[in-house]
Amino acid sequence: MTKQSQTLTPLEAAAAMAELAQQIAHHDALYHQKDAPDISDAEYDTLRERYRALREAFPHLAPQDDPEKKVGAAPAAGFSKVTHSVPMLSLNNAFTDEDVADFVTRIRKFLNLPDAEPLAFMAEPKIDGLSASLRYERGRLTQAATRGDGTTGENITANARTIRNVPHELRAPFPDVVDIRGEIYLNRHDFMTLNATREAEGEPVFANPRNAAAGSVRQLDSSITAARPLKFFAYALGERTAQASDWPTQQSLRRQLAAWGFDLNEPSRLCADTAELLGYYHELEERRHALPFDIDGVVYKLDRADWQERLGFVSRAPRWAIAHKFAAEQAETKLLQIIIQVGRTGALTPVAVLEPVTVGGVVVSRATLHNEDEIARKDIREGDVVKIQRAGDVIPQVVEVDLKQRAAESVPYSFPDHCPECGSLAVREDGMAVRRCTGGLICPAQAVERLGHFVSRNAFNIEGLGDQRVRELWQDKLLASPAAIFRLHEHREALAKREGWGEKSVAKLLDAIEARRVMPLDRFIFALGIRQVGEATAKLLAKHYRSLAAWRDAMLAAHDEESEAWRDLTSIDQIGPLVARDIVAFFGESHNLSVLDELTREVNAQDAANVATTETPLTGKTIVFTGTLTGMSRAEAKAKAESLGATVAGSVSKKTDYVVVGEDAGTKAAKAKDLGVTVLSEAEWTALAESPPPRGEG
Repeated sequence: MTKQSQTLTPLEAAAAMAELAQQIAHHDALYHQKDAPDISDAEYDTLRERYRALREAFPHLAPQDDPEKKVGAAPAAGFSKVTHSVPMLSLNNAFTDEDVADFVTRIRKFLNLPDAEPLAFMAEPKIDGLSASLRYERGRLTQAATRGDGTTGENITANARTIRNVPHELRAPFPDVVDIRGEIYLNRHDFMTLNATREAEGEPVFANPRNAAAGSVRQLDSSITAARPLKFFAYALGERTAQASDWPTQQSLRRQLAAWGFDLNEPSRLCADTAELLGYYHELEERRHALPFDIDGVVYKLDRADWQERLGFVSRAPRWAIAHKFAAEQAETKLLQIIIQVGRTGALTPVAVLEPVTVGGVVVSRATLHNEDEIARKDIREGDVVKIQRAGDVIPQVVEVDLKQRAAESVPYSFPDHCPECGSLAVREDGMAVRRCTGGLICPAQAVERLGHFVSRNAFNIEGLGDQRVRELWQDKLLASPAAIFRLHEHREALAKREGWGEKSVAKLLDAIEARRVMPLDRFIFALGIRQVGEATAKLLAKHYRSLAAWRDAMLAAHDEESEAWRDLTSIDQIGPLVARDIVAFFGESHNLSVLDELTREVNAQDAANVATTETPLTGKTIVFTGTLTGMSRAEAKAKAESLGATVAGSVSKKTDYVVVGEDAGTKAAKAKDLGVTVLSEAEWTALAESPPPRGEG
């Protein structure tokens, strides 16, 4: 827990995490989807590092657009899309030796392993490149894709075939189907040669090898990719027809990858305990600049495959692996100006404009200052010389001000109390860290941001309505609300006459809009832009309430925090009182209800019950765990229940189907009996979870 997180109240922490989540999502899209980041890698990862510190200190307050549950961003336009048969997930990060020790401890606790049980980990360099998946069928390369958002990536097959060390055919023996996961990268020498050539030809140079690799892979003309000396390291598998037992350890899997003809990320090492992991890390930290390629840390993977399978995944990352980032690199520069950006929720976020400086090989020109308290606490002023740091490939943060170099005429920064976009009053509620514009939809920043969120990939995903077009149409009063999107066909002729549009682009846009008149309930909820309701929370709400009408009625009833509707809402696992109040508050505003009414006249929000699922005895059931389980940890039991289609709740209600009682069970077991809810012992729960699915008719 950081000092700053210790000083925040729960309300301040919740607000800070919500704002950081919004910023991270924005920069994810720029970086992964458009290859056009407007902040450096260092700046981005500082946002993540700060978010993670708050999340660890206040885990129950994490917003449901939780960046820790997301991977990358949508695939870019211009490439066909590939759905990964096995998702390509990311890794959680460790920044200190204590983080690594905690990682090992969590594994022992999850698996219920005694201290005497030996553990082994494979430690590997973490390559700073572009993640990719290569699919081989009967030994032949048939498809290659980027990670994208973890579920859907870009089809880069033609470009991958030009990478010199990517085998077009595997060495036998091999399974019928296997996806090889790894990293596309440029080594330092080739990167410098490429930049020298581009500079000589008057072309812009790449900021770092990772950007150069990503830009090279995402060329629509594969001959451009072929002209660049890309390489590929293999380190994992996705889908395969072979059994996991064929490679019982990470070490044996690496040997198999090499036997098939792939280069591996070396030097790697099998480590027996935390001390050996840290020894490898510090050794590689000293050697990193002598390696021919950029690394931003190391990766630790539990060696045994059967234990990997038991541990499984949480949100966006495996429980059995972690990335240990390198320590901070620092530099000094001048803070030229503090500017204020306004988000879709009206939050005013201060951004430091810096005199460009290189930190750890990355040119940094901006840094997020988080909020006015951060500025006041560090006494950051325009014109100051500041020290910034970058942890591994983590983005820069302002560490401190060099007071000795402060100009005599310097004055403290005065945070604005009016919105720079619309001039409305910007207020800071009691207990909140963020100041917000009160202009609502009259504020151009909020209106455009909200509409942009509505049409974004994970919401209504309307292709052809990018940020610039949304802004233009809003300024011309053609998009005053989300429902107005579905009435754009009324302005077809006017749209076709707009500069840069034309009949074909208008027809394509209107077709894309018409295709979105039926929308799954969870995406509909997410698109509304309710504070703290991200994709994960939207899915929880859709799964729990099933229909838009039922959800709306329940949220209106939940205004009374003594009501059954309120207790039902807060019983949903991962939805606490703060998130619940933001959801209920949305329905307390008459203009939001008007927007919802208008939208439902244009769009059909599909009931969640209509979504087909694989039936198990636990599908659709609500389960509460209480007491100490002995056969598996609480975390493993919860993960198992959710994988079988159940909802895990935090409290017992009339809607609970089962309460699983371990040792030293408390009041939940008694409440279950009072309500007539079925109580299961741990053995009964295990038997139910392992029972076969019901037979279908036939």
